[in-house]
Amino acid sequence: MNAPIQLDSPKDIPLFPLRVVMFPGSRLDLQIFEQRYLDMISRCMRTDTGFGICLLREGEETVSKEGRQTIHRTGTYCTVIDWDQLDNGLLGITVEGQAKFRIADCWQGDSDVLEATVAFSEQDRLGKEAIPVDETYAELVGLLQSLEKHPLVEQRMLTIDYDNLWELGWRLGEFIPIAVDQKQQMLDLDDPWERISAIEQLVAEMAGEP
Repeated sequence: MNAPIQLDSPKDIPLFPLRVVMFPGSRLDLQIFEQRYLDMISRCMRTDTGFGICLLREGEETVSKEGRQTIHRTGTYCTVIDWDQLDNGLLGITVEGQAKFRIADCWQGDSDVLEATVAFSEQDRLGKEAIPVDETYAELVGLLQSLEKHPLVEQRMLTIDYDNLWELGWRLGEFIPIAVDQKQQMLDLDDPWERISAIEQLVAEMAGEP
């Protein structure tokens, strides 16, 4: 398991609003083309820091200065784990979710990047002690193992700890085919057993079970 990241609260971080929900341990490939985000990523890589990814409530991922973005208040702090200059000339990066946070205050920074004061979760983060998974969740473990074999998941090269309730909830929340608003609801939950219970219910509904 990864070593715990050292994140003290409160902390001011830049935000990257997207139509995606990240969990601790999630990996995402991004193509960066807006100058404000090129500058943000450059600064993060230079200072060995990260940024927050939050789900957009309203607005577009790419906006003009007159555009308006509304975001959910719970997001995930991410760090760049790989980068490359793509053939199309854009910067390609791979980010990994490190810890969940909640926004206490948010504002538009001087560089047109949203910034926020956040409080990091002490539990929903990489490096925390695992919660063993018992036979009660055998079907969910089997579901995650089958989802891991999907080509789009395989290419992320994840190492999944199937005997960790945190990991089981994070990865199922990420991979099961539900709307992003439902994924956000899974991220919002603080209790890992409550999250797994909610995922069980969603899976049952998708299977047409009462």
